[in-house]
Amino acid sequence: MRQELKTIRGYAFGEVASALQKAIRRADARLAGYWTIELFESGYREYLWRRLLTISAEDCWGVITFEIEALYRSWQMIDRQKKGGGRVFAAKAAILLSMASKCRDADHLTNLVYDPARIDPKQLEADLEEVRRLKEAVPDYALDCHTFEGKRAGKTKKDFFKDEYEALKPRQLGLFDKDIEDLK
Repeated sequence: MRQELKTIRGYAFGEVASALQKAIRRADARLAGYWTIELFESGYREYLWRRLLTISAEDCWGVITFEIEALYRSWQMIDRQKKGGGRVFAAKAAILLSMASKCRDADHLTNLVYDPARIDPKQLEADLEEVRRLKEAVPDYALDCHTFEGKRAGKTKKDFFKDEYEALKPRQLGLFDKDIEDLK
């Protein structure tokens, strides 16, 4: 039996990571900042930065990845002097990513254009074993095909692409928008 990672306030680690990315997609800087600090204070700092950098490539238009990388390097410099310090850099990254124009072209290119059958839903179902136990509810939109609860509720990759496309705020016109709109 696999033991599920938890955050400092008892949230399921994977669901917090999902909620962070979903809040950024929806331009909810306040909630994105909350989940960012939750991961930071829970000791998942390096993971958090990897996730923020990935979000900058998956969900945001333009060259924001440079800014997020600069904030990461700034955090590293502060953290060397004061272990556990510098969370303001992660908070700023969450705000910038939340307010950036959104476009999922890079992720759509890898998942819809190049490799549409990459994730087998049955394999995901077999890999997911833990049921979440939270003090407070994670938003329903965070429970997609990437989480145990989402899979159990029948959420599909198709639902994910459509729901997350509709949730992008502000949304930049994308090269693959028609591919998402054609998903039925």
